[in-house]
Amino acid sequence: MDESEFTTWLLSARTPSIRYQTLVDLLGHPADEPRVIQTRQAVMGSGPVPAILIHQEEAGKWTGERSYYTPKYISTHWSMMLLSELGVDGSDPRFQQGVHYMLDATADDLRRRLDTSTLGLSCFWGNFLRYTLHGGRAGDPQVEKIIHFAALGLQEGTCRCEHNGGYACAWGVVRTLWGLAAIPKERCTCETSEAIQEGVKFLLASFHLIKADYPTPEHGGINPLWFKLNFPLFYQVDILFTLRVLEELDMLDHPGAQAALDWLEQNRGRNGRWVGSSPFRQRTWREMGDREETDRWVSLQAGRILQHAGRLPLFSAVA
Repeated sequence: MDESEFTTWLLSARTPSIRYQTLVDLLGHPADEPRVIQTRQAVMGSGPVPAILIHQEEAGKWTGERSYYTPKYISTHWSMMLLSELGVDGSDPRFQQGVHYMLDATADDLRRRLDTSTLGLSCFWGNFLRYTLHGGRAGDPQVEKIIHFAALGLQEGTCRCEHNGGYACAWGVVRTLWGLAAIPKERCTCETSEAIQEGVKFLLASFHLIKADYPTPEHGGINPLWFKLNFPLFYQVDILFTLRVLEELDMLDHPGAQAALDWLEQNRGRNGRWVGSSPFRQRTWREMGDREETDRWVSLQAGRILQHAGRLPLFSAVA
């Protein structure tokens, strides 16, 4: 398969989000192009985004949940994560209501953690930060507190986690960086910049991304998902997702990322595609698509990363 066949395959996706991201991220079509505008409108009008939003209640939470965190992976926190990944319009009133609900629901816990210097659950706070920033809440005082809390997590113990035996947690580091990467450049402070550098150092210099030799409890080990190409993931992390975060941070040229980029190139099939895994397909919204859509998601992400890293030529525009 040549690169034009690859992008044609991506553009044949049933999921409008894949088509939109292919046009904009891989092919570089301008935002005001009629085809891009039409596809952007389709993201909000068909496919998984409206299918997920239809289950939202007026208060902003998702119907049938036991808490904003359970059941996995269809309650409010996870649904907001997915909507952000799918490129929901962050200004949509329904998404804004979800952000407002989550900010209210977590306010007391955040205040307690900051008052008592109780760090932890970095993956949750990083993900939460990501979709609140997608909703344009960078100037919100509570969001600024979440940013400060996330930065502290990286600087004081590198996201130590009780679920990792009290050791620094690679998943927590990556998810925290995922949140911090979404901060508008004009709002990035010395604290957040230093925290990002600390996280990247942990992932790429202190340890090895491709070896996954990060701290674990005695007799523990890295989850096998690390070495698969997964979409979507929730609090979990793999090499592909880590490279996505490094791409956003403009860190793909770091020496510690090169072996992982080699690995990603080597996992491309003869047909020009990457084979994806969707380990939580049965536990999340079924509208996320079938196996071929999963392949398209990870192929889109892999192609974008390798293009950004200068390992693939610029993809040709499709008429």
